[in-house]
Amino acid sequence: MTVALMWEAKAAPGRATELLAWARAQHLPYAPSRRELLRAPQDRVLVITWWNAPYEADVPELPDPPPSLTARPVHRWRFEAVQ
Repeated sequence: MTVALMWEAKAAPGRATELLAWARAQHLPYAPSRRELLRAPQDRVLVITWWNAPYEADVPELPDPPPSLTARPVHRWRFEAVQ
């Protein structure tokens, strides 16, 4: 099975570059099968990690960034690949 974790944060005004750099610098205790870092309009940063694990597996997630970098709480979603 493949689990995808999505982590999305909206940068505080004027802090988008710093939030992107912060997300890029985050290291997980072990590496996912795949990891992508994206940005979107309205200064949003998205990180998607893919794991070869069951949906219920305890896989590491990115932490919350420092509050000064964000305009609102981080959003997180968990998905399971289907065939």
